[in-house]
Amino acid sequence: MRKQLITLTVNGDRCEVAVTPDMRLLDLIRDELELKGTKEGCGEGECGACTVIMNGLPVNACLVLAPQAAEADIVTIEGLTTNGTMSLLQRQFLDNGAVQCGFCSPGMIMTAKALLDDNPAPSEDDVRDALSGNLCRCTGYEKIVDAVLVTAALVGQGSAESVPGEGGAA
Repeated sequence: MRKQLITLTVNGDRCEVAVTPDMRLLDLIRDELELKGTKEGCGEGECGACTVIMNGLPVNACLVLAPQAAEADIVTIEGLTTNGTMSLLQRQFLDNGAVQCGFCSPGMIMTAKALLDDNPAPSEDDVRDALSGNLCRCTGYEKIVDAVLVTAALVGQGSAESVPGEGGAA
């Protein structure tokens, strides 16, 4: 299949990648750019494990064709960590026990980030509604919702955007 060159911005870095017309954004991120934090769960857009932010909106990377991402601004879970410091949201997922096996965590965190970017003071119902497209088999969701609400409260109180912590994606 013939490849085409696309340009996009991923986590603030502009890049050119040769893609086939049927390549998924998920495969571009994981295989071509070697950003392994974005996970493939169902491959059908049902679980949210592959959620990334594309042009400010959460999308299932398994449902977006790579050519559709031409000139897009993409943020993956790796884009939330700066110089080995986790974002406040990532830290709250850890501190509030919202991470168990961790497989769904990148997608949950990216969905939560998109929510908080759009609505910095969400209600519990807002959080539950935003996360309704993300499945978790381990936590029961309570601690995930708590982590998002605590993050919103801390940001509302003027807390720093990120806190010291171990590097890497949650």
